[in-house]
Amino acid sequence: MDAQQQSPVEMKDAPRDAEDAETAEAEMSEADREKEPMTGTGTGTGGADADEEAASDGMMETAAETNGTVKLKVLEEDEERMKFMGLNKEELLRVAGSPGWVRTRWALLLVFWIGWLGMLVGAVLIILQAPVCRELPPTDWWNQGPLLQIRNLQDFSETRDLKGLEQKVSSLSELKLKGLVIGPIHAAPADDPMNLQFEEISPEFGSLEQFKRLLQTAHKKGIFVVLDLTPNYRGSSGPWFSSASVTNVAERLKSALVFWLSEGVDGIQLSGVEQVTRMVPSLWTDIRAIIQNGTDKYPNKRVLIGVTDSSSADTVSDVLSSTGVDLLLSGVLSASNQTERAHNVQMLYSNHSQTKLAWSLEAPQDLNHDLVRVNQLLLMTLPGTPVFIGGEEIGLKDKGTKMVWDSEKELNDSLQGEPTERTFFRSISELRGKERSLLFGDFFLLFHSYSSLAYLRVWDQNDRFLAAFNWAAEEVELHLSGAGLPRHAVVILSTNSSALPEDGSVDLQKLRLGPGQAALVRFPYAG
Repeated sequence: MDAQQQSPVEMKDAPRDAEDAETAEAEMSEADREKEPMTGTGTGTGGADADEEAASDGMMETAAETNGTVKLKVLEEDEERMKFMGLNKEELLRVAGSPGWVRTRWALLLVFWIGWLGMLVGAVLIILQAPVCRELPPTDWWNQGPLLQIRNLQDFSETRDLKGLEQKVSSLSELKLKGLVIGPIHAAPADDPMNLQFEEISPEFGSLEQFKRLLQTAHKKGIFVVLDLTPNYRGSSGPWFSSASVTNVAERLKSALVFWLSEGVDGIQLSGVEQVTRMVPSLWTDIRAIIQNGTDKYPNKRVLIGVTDSSSADTVSDVLSSTGVDLLLSGVLSASNQTERAHNVQMLYSNHSQTKLAWSLEAPQDLNHDLVRVNQLLLMTLPGTPVFIGGEEIGLKDKGTKMVWDSEKELNDSLQGEPTERTFFRSISELRGKERSLLFGDFFLLFHSYSSLAYLRVWDQNDRFLAAFNWAAEEVELHLSGAGLPRHAVVILSTNSSALPEDGSVDLQKLRLGPGQAALVRFPYAG
């Protein structure tokens, strides 16, 4: 049927079919465009696509904008969905007040306090069960290291005076000495109290200026200086001359003490103190006060050292109590019988604070140098202050003929083994200064015989030290047990290290010491 013969209905539907066809074609074009890369330009070939795009420009732009808008809208919704903006105040309050969160908070709070209380109880139990540390005893500078008594300046330097001694202060400080006791060096004609001059230095010893320089040099090295002012040190009628002169001499001494202490000396040594205490007690009280009481100018305590000739422990104990000196030198260690020596030490230790005890040994001219280190170890490990007299006992003197100091060649030429004695002295002095058991530890006597001695030094929870000695000419074996001793321990110092095992470990129940040998053994606190 041709166009003229079409019915009105068919003519009416024709435009609708054309519109439907165009719409379907447009939708297919949109689908194809969505599958193509969005480059902003067409990717088809030929001019048909371009013509089609130009011919339907308005409709395609509308479709593209609509398509792009839909895709961007979907992305924005995804981003907003992924972005968490949090809860506002009202929402937070509503959630926080919910029963579930309230129960959770209370549970966490309860767990926290239970844990905190558990830690507190644990800490208290640890403190209660831990051993209580002993309070350290009060000590002064003279309790903290060995002192060296220099009686004869002529032995200690080439110039044989105070200037020469000043030049040796550095060498003496290397031995870890705490103080020097110098003199007497004041002008004092023998047995002549009328010409006694406490405040003047005898010309053969040097001058006051030399003494001041010595004092300054020693203080810079951390060494204290004590001056011996025994009145009649040259005479034979006694340290205070006769009994009739004691009052006058003691009165004159008081002004001299003020003079020397104002010069900066750190203490005074006096012999025959029991005589002054007995005859003029009021003057002795004044002397003690001048020395022992500090001043605003010199707040540091000054030491008062007394010297007595007695070797009886009972007598020495009485003098120590009656005089009130800070330290008392005596002859209680002069006994060759070690049982008697042990008794003297134990008696003094039991009746006096060890901060008041001082130990010394007079070195004989024919001192056996094999025993020098044995005596060093004895003085350094007894409870109290070790005081060495002269250079023999610290390895500085060559058999009473000359002092040996700095040069290794001089040491070797003078006496083979001398450097070892000095090294041993320095080692034990350093050790004593660091170990509380040796500084102020308790003293326990373990063994004694005619020629052998052993004792223990302990302080609180610190390492223990056992000192053992054999002065005999033959080997001995000590059987030591009890008092918390372990079976084995380590020797840290020995006067004859060649006789020890390579690892230094020894059996204390069969401790062997060679002739003239001493050893210091250490073992830990066992709890």
